[in-house]
Amino acid sequence: MPELLLPQVAAGDPAAVEQFLRRHSATIHGLARRYCPTVEDAEDATQEIFVEIWRSAERFDPAAGSEMTFALTIARRRLIDRGRRLGRRPPAELLEDAGILPAPADVDRSEITDEVNRARAALAQLRGEQQQVLDLALAHGQTHQQIAAAIGIPLGTVKSHARRGLLRLRELLGITPPAEGSS
Repeated sequence: MPELLLPQVAAGDPAAVEQFLRRHSATIHGLARRYCPTVEDAEDATQEIFVEIWRSAERFDPAAGSEMTFALTIARRRLIDRGRRLGRRPPAELLEDAGILPAPADVDRSEITDEVNRARAALAQLRGEQQQVLDLALAHGQTHQQIAAAIGIPLGTVKSHARRGLLRLRELLGITPPAEGSS
């Protein structure tokens, strides 16, 4: 049975830290590599895991399990937490250089005017409460809660008017709704 290193790590022995790293770094890094999308992420995660192991070394109980079990338990928890934390962040996307963005195409103002007039005519065919809710939501940017408070009707009714109004607009404008599950 190999010598226990975590009690020595907890006591601050740098030689024990170095030996523990040699003994377990490949396993911990291999686990991190499976959880992390890039090699760099896995390296960062491995470093975080070892820091946590050093902080927690005094809690190691040989009666509860081996040093490897202790280290892998901490590693797994840290990797799961890291995955959750990174999952909440929007993915980083590189923006194109403004100098290479294409110039906007010439806009046919008469075409836009026709579309606006068509939309207005369709809105005019909606029931009054649907028109009012959609006007406050689309033209004035109000939330459903703000609309409910402004016109004094229940939130659920506002949502119903908005949904039915939008469905009717689609129908009047000849727009087919996207298929389920498509983007």
